Amino acid sequence: MSPPSFTRRLGGLASAAVAAAGLSVAEPNRADAAPTPSAHDFQFTSIDGEDLPLSQFAGKVVLIVNTASFCGFTPQYGGLQAVWERYRDRGLVVLGVPSNDFGSQEPNTEDRIKQFCSVKFNITFPMTSKVRVVGAAAHPFYAWAQQQVGFVGSPKWNFHKYLVGPDGHLLDWFSSMTGPESGKLVKAIEAALPEMASQ
Repeated sequence: MSPPSFTRRLGGLASAAVAAAGLSVAEPNRADAAPTPSAHDFQFTSIDGEDLPLSQFAGKVVLIVNTASFCGFTPQYGGLQAVWERYRDRGLVVLGVPSNDFGSQEPNTEDRIKQFCSVKFNITFPMTSKVRVVGAAAHPFYAWAQQQVGFVGSPKWNFHKYLVGPDGHLLDWFSSMTGPESGKLVKAIEAALPEMASQ
């Protein structure tokens, strides 16, 4: 690879030669370059049918979890609620995303999902409408997330977790086997939250 100074000199000489020949060189329009998408560019619909743009969580850490009511991991709802209560005042948002993609373990309507979560686990964190999280019909957020982490980091079952930073960038992912109150996940949440202290 050529040293940067050499490259700059060569570029300058080429530009001078073009100018001497009476030609013009169009400068690249950097303003036209598309910004890198972040999680804040995506929108869900809430479980109550209202718009739920992720941009409303800008400046917060968001734990996004695809959920199901009839799964062996369903008791993780309790851990998600506990983590939400523990860290929400420091800027954590837990977002539940019901999905029927795995084992058809979320066949319920949004009304029944909401009732189930309230009665069984006293869930108060926000939840979305039921969506696809894998495959060609996956919600755009999940399609974007898979582009970030690859197939290995994409959901393989219910209660897969994505941790999104205050700036909307994807910080990490955690498989269904990693519980909400596991040391690994709690450590990642706590490491992200101090970033908010200066905001």
